[in-house]
Amino acid sequence: MSSDYKGRRPFRSSGVLDSFKHAIAGIFSAILHERNMQIHLVISFIVIVLGIFFRVTTIEWILISFAIGGVITLELLNTAIERAVDLVTQEHHPLAKQAKDMAAGAVFIYALLSVTVGLIIFLPKLLNLFLL
Repeated sequence: MSSDYKGRRPFRSSGVLDSFKHAIAGIFSAILHERNMQIHLVISFIVIVLGIFFRVTTIEWILISFAIGGVITLELLNTAIERAVDLVTQEHHPLAKQAKDMAAGAVFIYALLSVTVGLIIFLPKLLNLFLL
């Protein structure tokens, strides 16, 4: 077992609060500095507005929440991986490229899944609105 926590209380209030502050700082840093995160947030806002307009069901809200939350979470991880790789090497190394490409690929796959969920939920509602 790791001795990293030896002698420390696991849930000190200042330690936990500091962890939350760092997490929130990371989220805001990504929002302010990452174009893809900004795009995801704009699309998420539009989806939420559509969900309210079409009065989607509770199950649909759950699916939408997982789609939005998953894409944003993976974008944060992708950004963290890109920054860590950039910190380790300034050279163009094939492994560094693979790490960045794989992280971006994870976001891409989940974004495609999210678009599919969105189409399944909203396409019938949009067709009903415009064709009836």
